[in-house]
Amino acid sequence: MIVAFSISPTAADETGSVSEAVAAAVRVVKESGLPYELNSMFTNVEGEWDEVMAVVKRAVDVVAEVSPRVGLVLKADIRPGWDGQLSAKVERVERLLDQ
Repeated sequence: MIVAFSISPTAADETGSVSEAVAAAVRVVKESGLPYELNSMFTNVEGEWDEVMAVVKRAVDVVAEVSPRVGLVLKADIRPGWDGQLSAKVERVERLLDQ
């Protein structure tokens, strides 16, 4: 499965930035060893249901350590038996665009 998720802490630093809390969440994903991509709006992570959801929970937990309230947006593509889809899905669309 691929999960796209975004964690939003309610507490920001003095400039209004939440980058430090988001970096802590992404660090959890990175250290999990699961394939992932980071973009300006979401973090995409690929793996089996239980391992992906455990990573999302840990990421929320680290943000909750610095923020009294945390928002989570999550979208999942559940397709048993398929892996490597973080890049393969994009490659299929790009091939069609090149035609």
